[in-house]
Amino acid sequence: MGAGWAWVVLAAMAATPEPMVVSPLVKVRPGAALQGRPQARLSVARGECEGVQVVLPGTVQQLKVTPLFLGGPGEALSAAVWREGYLPIHLASNSEGAQGPWPDALLPLNAPVPENSRSLPAVLYVEVCAPESQSPGTYRGTLRARFNKVEHVAVPFTVEVQPFVLPATSSLPTSFGISLYSIARGHGLAPDSPEARELLREYARVLLEHRVSAHGMSMTPPSVRFEEGKALLDWSEYDAEMAPFLEGTLLSSGARFTTAEVRDNKHAVTEDEKVAYYRAFAEHFRQKGWPAQLFFYAKDEPKPEDVPFVLAQSRRVRAAGGSRVLITSPLDDTLAPAADILAPTLNCFHPRSGPVTCPAVHELAELRAKLPATTQVWWYQSCNSHGCNGGPSQDSAQERAYSGWASYMVDHPAPLNRAMGPLAFASGVDGELYFDTVFAYNTKEDPWKDLLEFGGNGDGTLFYPGTPGRLGDSGHHPVQSLRLKHLRDGLEDFEYLRLLSELGDQAFARDAARHLVRTGWDIRRDAREWTLVRQVVTARLRQRWSTSEFAKRPGRHTPKSTP
Repeated sequence: MGAGWAWVVLAAMAATPEPMVVSPLVKVRPGAALQGRPQARLSVARGECEGVQVVLPGTVQQLKVTPLFLGGPGEALSAAVWREGYLPIHLASNSEGAQGPWPDALLPLNAPVPENSRSLPAVLYVEVCAPESQSPGTYRGTLRARFNKVEHVAVPFTVEVQPFVLPATSSLPTSFGISLYSIARGHGLAPDSPEARELLREYARVLLEHRVSAHGMSMTPPSVRFEEGKALLDWSEYDAEMAPFLEGTLLSSGARFTTAEVRDNKHAVTEDEKVAYYRAFAEHFRQKGWPAQLFFYAKDEPKPEDVPFVLAQSRRVRAAGGSRVLITSPLDDTLAPAADILAPTLNCFHPRSGPVTCPAVHELAELRAKLPATTQVWWYQSCNSHGCNGGPSQDSAQERAYSGWASYMVDHPAPLNRAMGPLAFASGVDGELYFDTVFAYNTKEDPWKDLLEFGGNGDGTLFYPGTPGRLGDSGHHPVQSLRLKHLRDGLEDFEYLRLLSELGDQAFARDAARHLVRTGWDIRRDAREWTLVRQVVTARLRQRWSTSEFAKRPGRHTPKSTP
């Protein structure tokens, strides 16, 4: 789960200018009244990462933080520390947001602070990760920082490592877009350069660290030639790019992508060639033993004139076998039979009074009843949730229809950024799709100054390009966002609730989820409520885990889940 579930009991802000620990489910904006405490207390499962914010007093320019290590019954835990950078919001996504600076980028501590940002709050994001092998128990350490060459701060940290374990690979299938070409453009690199390809690998690695699987990547399909009706593919480049993500060898945790898309090839021209190519793609996955769910992404959000094309795509893929056809559409009598994965937008699942934002709204149980039993149902966010034009609508009914939804926008409350994981558990949806994570790299002159796309600040962009000019070093790096942390925390929420359900407490787990996310547009905003639910779920899991078969098994201790 994540930082919002951390055991941080909120107290009144001290009158003296001391550092303050604040839940990451509070976005620290200039002038905002904050509540916090002088020390951090976190709870983390084995196989989980937890974060917390430390707000430094006054204006901070020069900053040096001593590495934080926490000692306890097992090997010392280390903490990663970033300084939060602010994005200037020029036009609010809707009435949930506002103009002005919003925290989002997680900057290396040695990155230069722009002149126009030096009066903004100085906030550290501190993250502790416990590997699966970590010994349970209490770990302690002190975060020490020196800033402006004079002031010193010391923040005590206590981390309780729980006995239960979260799986390294997400139990909820996901597929978020990422593009070599957008990354190369954002960093000023040639797309075919080794540096750009290595950078793509680093971006995808960060996504995997946050329990997210990616589609797109280099987008280069394996080369193919045809002999006697058979497709012969050269897998060398594809496997070099994708195998570490599909085999679980990239991260020490063994985490893998849960999904992978069939990359279409323009050299497969005829109907028979296309079928043979798709069949060879699926057969390669079978031979490799890769457990990722292979799917073919049909034409995105098809219009009525696209229906014949999508139906033809589905026929070919199904004739080849071994892959699922994903169609991004609300329930439609013509398209639905062609989908093995039907993915409507989030607003198509939750009825709401007021203006219509989806042409076919069906709660999940109703939707499943109208589909073949083998059809999976995914969902995804779009501007149909926050409004596609930017800024609050002048029509109050319309603005209400576009407010409150789970959202990955910069200028929306953190609980909305985090809500998709608990929503997925509460609803029973089969997976989550998202169109891109670096979209603004290809459309904006400077993503550090503007992420407004499709009416939302950050729609389709969960990173910032860490160039040498921006970070002050010689390399290129992906800069993570607070929103990516919240997204990860939501996926870890899903794992907590799923594990509790696997251990026999299904009703309790579902009630806990629905306390926080009653519908896709009715989500608790108070960090204290998320904290309280986390405490209760953690206590319940400890109790269930101690008597479960998983606690007695050697090696991996998590229920087996199939993406």
